[in-house]
Amino acid sequence: MSKEITARSQDYAQWYNDLVLKGGLADYSAVRGCMVIKPYGFALWENMRDVLDRMFKETGHQNAYFPLFIPKSFLSKEAAHVEGFAKECAVVTHYRLKNDPVSGGVVVDPEAKLEEELIVRPTSETIIWNTYKDWIQSYRDLPILVNQWANVVRWEMRTRLFLRTAEFLWQEGHTAHATAEEAIAETRQMLDVYADFVENFMAVPVVKGVKSPSERFAGAVDTYCIEALMQDGKALQAGTSHFLGQNFAKAFDAVLQQRE
Repeated sequence: MSKEITARSQDYAQWYNDLVLKGGLADYSAVRGCMVIKPYGFALWENMRDVLDRMFKETGHQNAYFPLFIPKSFLSKEAAHVEGFAKECAVVTHYRLKNDPVSGGVVVDPEAKLEEELIVRPTSETIIWNTYKDWIQSYRDLPILVNQWANVVRWEMRTRLFLRTAEFLWQEGHTAHATAEEAIAETRQMLDVYADFVENFMAVPVVKGVKSPSERFAGAVDTYCIEALMQDGKALQAGTSHFLGQNFAKAFDAVLQQRE
């Protein structure tokens, strides 16, 4: 074993970091809490993304893209959601810089304050359901099966490469259904897709289950998850699928004409 890599038995967390850095997967960046994904690490991500993307499309999902910025008022429409993410949000307050004649650098232009602050998305339920309310007029418009490949920002103070960073790449599927039964079936189906991918493509065994009320996704009725056991005996959340009920549909006034 290379002397530059900490022994796993000595310090498991440092051993992991050494492997990521010495293996050329990622590097630390000048932005606190964020990382640079190096070409080898990004190639691994591309391979994973391509397999998952095919699996999603085989279940009828289509890719779309929604804005990075979310009006602050959107986030406050669903009480449990805003409470769950409030402490992790990055906020945009101004839209312009200007030259500073004193320092010679740039400063925020106080005259360029936004009328409403924008949240850098920690997740996209609010901006997506504000759109869905216009897409859904009748039961004929359902189901909506949309997936988004994107980045999100959650203001993390204690970070670890790939496992927990302030900005990270991910996918988020957002579907709409006429009945709770259909929505729950979709939630469980996608959890099975995640488990299939992690176990049969990544060769990592997982345990499927339902999160406790204190650990479920903010704004969800139920959160289904897969957990993987790390080599230090701790469980790592490896994927989640959420049944949101009518929480976001009601918050954004999404109504439809029912089948007679």
